[in-house]
Amino acid sequence: MRIAILSDTHGSLDAFNKALQIAKPYDYIIHAGDILYHGPRNPLPAGYNPQELAKAINSIDMPFIAAAGNCDAPIDQVMLAIPIQSPYAILVLEKYKIMVTHGHETTEDELILLAKKWRIDIIITGHTHVKNLIKKQGLILLNPGSCALPKDDIPSMAVFEDSHISLLDIETGNIIKSIAL
Repeated sequence: MRIAILSDTHGSLDAFNKALQIAKPYDYIIHAGDILYHGPRNPLPAGYNPQELAKAINSIDMPFIAAAGNCDAPIDQVMLAIPIQSPYAILVLEKYKIMVTHGHETTEDELILLAKKWRIDIIITGHTHVKNLIKKQGLILLNPGSCALPKDDIPSMAVFEDSHISLLDIETGNIIKSIAL
């Protein structure tokens, strides 16, 4: 099983398409929020077209799991055929329990406590636009960064496959960091 993991597309159809092209083939898509709208603090990303991005997401014929970000509004749900208004999504894939949240309402320590309580293996967040992949207190903490508006200069995403999670540069397809589960 191969899972494409994104966050903070902020309406960029170009970045979304690049990320999914790099991740192919994939069986699931996980998005950690801030899907369609760029937000008042962010510049317009290249390829900003939230209406076409919504159409592209709606045309995907595989599971697409998303958590709501701070820039995701109830009106966005009108455009999307997938549910996005929950701050958390929990899924079990193979033997791993995964929690997805944007991360803007909780601290890392609060997420770790919640993950331990719920017996989560992998925490996926977004919000910071800075990629991160670490093991901490027996958990995997992943922020795939932003494929549209990276604050660390490299547009990125992650792929989960064969008990490994890898951060990828969506411009080159190169692995930035990989970690075994």
